[in-house]
Amino acid sequence: MDHEGERAAHKRFGVEGLWQAYDFNSAFRATLAAGTMRFVESLPFFFIATANRRGECDCSFRGREYDAAGRPYALVKVLDPKTLMFPDYGGNRYFNSLGNILVNGQIGMLFVDFNARRRLRINGRASIVEDRSAYAHWWPLAERYVRVDVTQVFENCRARIPRMTLIMPTDSELQDE
Repeated sequence: MDHEGERAAHKRFGVEGLWQAYDFNSAFRATLAAGTMRFVESLPFFFIATANRRGECDCSFRGREYDAAGRPYALVKVLDPKTLMFPDYGGNRYFNSLGNILVNGQIGMLFVDFNARRRLRINGRASIVEDRSAYAHWWPLAERYVRVDVTQVFENCRARIPRMTLIMPTDSELQDE
């Protein structure tokens, strides 16, 4: 899983050979385990990182939408241990992430539960599903969807994750949006 840049950094910063002793590659998985699937589907937000052809990066927040009664729609659906899907809603219409996906499908996703102090990284290959009806049963407000073919799953340690409690938006806050 490592590459020449990581190996150069290990050498430069004095930890060359450290990860071989801990079997660095065993920390990474290529599929989502059942517990990981439930974790991913339970969260109300996550972060994505994409890059254009030149490798210039963009990081974005993705959060849930709510129905008229204030009930949240799912944010991510795991289709199988190697595939997940999430909706794309109308935003600023700049299309940073989607534009990057069109030219470079590599995607990084960061899921953090601040209350439980747990984080998970998923890397993969993203593609855009433009058929609005394809997953409308899960996300009726979505304009399109992003499919991620998972290539790497890595659960980070909880070091330096602050414990924070999520406060759901009030009905009036949902209506103001």
